[in-house]
Amino acid sequence: MPGGRPLWQVAGKRDPEQELEAQRWIEAVLGERFPPGYAFEDVLRDGVVLCRLMNKLWPGIIPKINYCGGDYKMMDNINMFQKACTQYGVPDVDLFQTVDLWDKKNIAFVTMTIFALGRTAYKHPEWRGPYLGPRPSEEHKRDWTEQQLRAGESIIGLQAGQNKGATQSGQNFGATRKILLGK
Repeated sequence: MPGGRPLWQVAGKRDPEQELEAQRWIEAVLGERFPPGYAFEDVLRDGVVLCRLMNKLWPGIIPKINYCGGDYKMMDNINMFQKACTQYGVPDVDLFQTVDLWDKKNIAFVTMTIFALGRTAYKHPEWRGPYLGPRPSEEHKRDWTEQQLRAGESIIGLQAGQNKGATQSGQNFGATRKILLGK
């Protein structure tokens, strides 16, 4: 995993079905459709839609959205969205880098961030709108009796010694060719 990201994300392999699902979720949350004829990444690129999305999920989390201005203002929208995501509870490992969207380098990771945001919305009971992706698993606490805990102590696991005849014979852990040091 180069750079802490799964290999498929680094390669930028996009999944049109996932992008469409993310787009439909954003449209449902905002209550409006993407402009026809524009690519997914082009609609999101200036960060305005992302900031509006966050303000729908958590009203007022982004106090000022830049609707006009230079590239830095638009990239600031993306940065404000990312900051709002972490405040909302999205783990930072699930956040795309600004250049992933701005330079259209890794739209697959942008889509995964939107899915992470959609999953995080499940954790917020005040959100009554649509969700994206599978519901995160919930804790299933188990209470073991002392007798059940002691019963496990008498069982010897396979890693504790016997491994059914496996050996290291035939493996060569030494140098396979002679190493000549300077003359």
